[in-house]
Amino acid sequence: MYRLHPLWVRTMELVAEGVVGDVRAVKTVFSYFNDDGGDIRNQTATGGGALYDIGCYAVSAARLVFGAEPTGVKSSIVRDERFGTDVLTSAILEFDGGHATFACSTQMEADQRVDIYGTDGRLVVEIPFNIPSDRPARLLHVAGGDPPVAPNVTVHEVEPADPYTVEADAFSRALREGAPVPVPVSDAVANLEVIEAIFAAADS
Repeated sequence: MYRLHPLWVRTMELVAEGVVGDVRAVKTVFSYFNDDGGDIRNQTATGGGALYDIGCYAVSAARLVFGAEPTGVKSSIVRDERFGTDVLTSAILEFDGGHATFACSTQMEADQRVDIYGTDGRLVVEIPFNIPSDRPARLLHVAGGDPPVAPNVTVHEVEPADPYTVEADAFSRALREGAPVPVPVSDAVANLEVIEAIFAAADS
């Protein structure tokens, strides 16, 4: 749902316009704290754990920004001794000309952020995934000035929107107009292939 939100539409417009130059790195953090053994997110039999629940967003965002599939994966996982789920997963995804790095956790202070670094600047997506529907969303463009002490910062705000409503409306239009759905099933399959590669790399 996040990909269709105006925040990410604007983010990808700026990337395409070249405001950061050539993308070299995408850095994502996504975390929250939940150690309730009765919660589905902490049950291995139902696909619990950080990577399946929220790391999937980091993988998706990296693939979206680079516009490609990773060519290599390195990763490290910490598992909860009680649940067996991954409670901290970090990975490096290799792309042609750049890297995406991320850390996701179900047992850390709640936070989420995406930083896109390029040869000429960077973008900071402040709340990239659980985008609030009751306030404008913000995107920072940092370039020039005297970084890191006093960089030039341009703030882009987009009007409030509910990500799930945007997603449902886009899907509905595709059905009514006979157009392709906004995000095809093949994208979900490709995302899962990367997730499985992350698990395999950590266990090897």
